[in-house]
Parts: sequence; structure tokens; C-alpha cells
Amino acid sequence: PAQRRRANHVPLPAWLKREAPVGKNYHQIKSDLAQLKLNTVCVEAKCPNIGECWGGTESGTATATIMLMGDECTRGCRFCSVKTSRNPRKLDENEPLNTAEAVARWGLDYVVLTSVDRDDLNDGGASHFAKTVHLLKEKSPSILVECLTGDYQGNIEHVSLVANSGLDVYAHNLETTERLTPYVRDRRAGYRQSLGVLERAKQTRPEIVTKSSIMVGCGETFEEVIQTLTDLRSVGVDAVTIGQYMRPTTKHMKVHEYVHPDQFQQYEEEAKKAGFKVVASGPLVRSSYRAAEFYLKNLVREDQPAPP
Repeated sequence: PAQRRRANHVPLPAWLKREAPVGKNYHQIKSDLAQLKLNTVCVEAKCPNIGECWGGTESGTATATIMLMGDECTRGCRFCSVKTSRNPRKLDENEPLNTAEAVARWGLDYVVLTSVDRDDLNDGGASHFAKTVHLLKEKSPSILVECLTGDYQGNIEHVSLVANSGLDVYAHNLETTERLTPYVRDRRAGYRQSLGVLERAKQTRPEIVTKSSIMVGCGETFEEVIQTLTDLRSVGVDAVTIGQYMRPTTKHMKVHEYVHPDQFQQYEEEAKKAGFKVVASGPLVRSSYRAAEFYLKNLVREDQPAPP
């Protein structure tokens, strides 16, 4: 079996290799997360940018994407490394406050909140999300908050609850093209359902920034990606990220192709032509990639009304 695995192994191209994470900020965030029993999508989804985001740079603050409502998801998408459970653990009632305290301690000016899918909860965890945003804004009034949510099984009232929580950016990932959605995502997810989530968020609060993300390398065509971008713009989405799908383990769906950086450049140009205000496109770009956050931070502040 080991010889067979080696024979079938496709080596990563040079543009997908990263250095091991280091730095004071990285270790501080890792320590705080463990102490407060908080999860991050950075760890659970095995993000290749964890060193860059947690470590920060001379020109930007460190960033972590907090994953709310535990580390067990009620869905089983074929690309995702987060654990699946039909009966995940009960919500931690202290999590919203712990999250707000941790973020305040780090001194961030932009934070991303996401979550596992919790189809076992009546509201899918929307009220838990909203409470966390309220407490974040209470402890850090100037912080900008992005919420990357699930689809709440298409319940648009739950979408509105989160959109009205005080967040600045509402994100929900389409993940892939319409044709590949049944193959890539859990059967309870839907391409049109996800577009409906993004549309409702924008309808609820037209002034907020809406955002989505697409993976490539799953077997899609160039034309299908362009159609996906067109569909996102048709429901008013402002920002999009496009990145390479990377197989977390051999139990997950295979990578169809490693897309060349030049192709990502083409996608970026097409997205800008389609009218997106913010585009981050590259092999290592992820939904919450810090480069996108830099531009989103400026976009949100530009769109905010001037004080009287």
C-alpha cells in the first residue's frame, strides 16, 4: 500500500510550498487559543498560510480566523478536513465572551469569524454568531468584523439575524461551480441556495460588504469559473477570493489539476472586469487570506458614512 501511495503521489509544484510557521505573534495566538479553548479554521482546515497570518508582517497585523461552535461539523463536504459528526457537542456558552476577550488581547483591527455547520441547532447557530459579534464590538468598538457563515439550510431569516448583528463583511462561500457542487459539497448544500444567502445578506443591509470564495483545480472549466463570477455579481457580491484546492488527506477528493499562477492572474482580470471591488486570486489564496483583508479593511472604511 505504501508503494502504491508513493506511485500515485503527485508532488506539489514550487509555487505551493511554504515555510514552517514561526514568530512571536504566531506562538502567542497559539497559546491564547489553547488557554481559552477556542478553535480556528486555520488549524482545522490545515491552511498553508497559517505562519504568514498568525505571525504577521512588518506592514500588517496578525490575523486569525476563529471557528465558532466547536470543531465538529454536521456536514461532510468532500474537500474539507474538519471533523464530521451527526451529534456534535453542545455549544459553549462562554465562547462568545472568550472570543471577544482573546481578540481584544491581540489588538487586531480586523477579525474573521466562521463556524462549522450546525444543522442540529434550531437556528443553525445564527444567534450564537450574532452574540459573538455584539460582544466583539462592545470590547473593541473600532474592530472590523467579517463573518463567514454557513447557509442555514436556506433559512433567510437566520441570514438576516447575522447580517444585522453589527458585522462589517458578510461572507458565504460558493466553493465551486454549479456543475461540480453536488460532487464537491455536502448534499444539503446547494449552488442556488448559497447565492440566495448572499443575496439576502445584501438586501438586509445594503451598506455591508458581501464576499465569497471559489476553489479551482476540482475539474472545472475556465468558462464555468467565469459563469460563477457572473452569478456572484448578479446578487451583488462585492469581493471574491479564488484559490487552489489542496487535498487535506487521501480520504478526500483528489486534486484534478494544480492551476498555474498565470491562470489565477487571468481569473483576477476577469473578476475585476465583472465589477468586483476586491479580488484576491492565487494558488495559496484562501477564503480569509490576509491580503484580501487588507483591501477589505480599506473598502469598508471607504463605504462607511462620515461622522456628523
